[in-house]
Amino acid sequence: MNSNESWTSRWDDRYSKDEYAYGEEPNKYLAEQLKKIPVGTILFPAEGEGRNAVFAAKLGWTVAAFDISFEGKRKAVRLAEKNNVTIDYKVGELQTLDFKDEQFDAIALIYAHFPADIKSLYHKAFDKFLKKGGTIIFESFSKKHLDYVTANEKVGGPKDLDSLYSIEEIKSYFTNYEIIELAEKEIELSEGLFHNGKGAVIRFVGQKK
Repeated sequence: MNSNESWTSRWDDRYSKDEYAYGEEPNKYLAEQLKKIPVGTILFPAEGEGRNAVFAAKLGWTVAAFDISFEGKRKAVRLAEKNNVTIDYKVGELQTLDFKDEQFDAIALIYAHFPADIKSLYHKAFDKFLKKGGTIIFESFSKKHLDYVTANEKVGGPKDLDSLYSIEEIKSYFTNYEIIELAEKEIELSEGLFHNGKGAVIRFVGQKK
């Protein structure tokens, strides 16, 4: 089994249970920020079981999402049906999918942690997919989070430094953006089974110039 296959099987295993790994409610920061911008087209990378994509669809957004996990898609489709909305959910690695340049009005990166060898390439691609004037909404664990997850595994998140984020990385990925918010914060998480307790996150909202 290569590293890509083991990565995929890890997430398929997590999402194969009946209960939603991170709950059915949207991430609080996403919900708060999404309501501040005009409804349009939005992409959710690494969307897992669909809680955030379904929330956006309920607000009237045209939603696209992707993940490497078929189990994640299965749960996301089930959640969308339960909420009487539709989402366009693709499964695969980004380079195998057919997203277009300047396709989206917004991209939401919510705990979208990628392996170090593809992390930079993915973020450069997301920038291309976003229209001029479009918005990035981002919340993910910061490099300081390693101390938090070591102390309390229930808070979740990667245990390798390279998959975590720094403010400097965000600035380097999204150079041509007006920064509306960019901060590292300690927050209290309560999301389903796997995000519970204090963690360190980077929050970023930026508008493409």
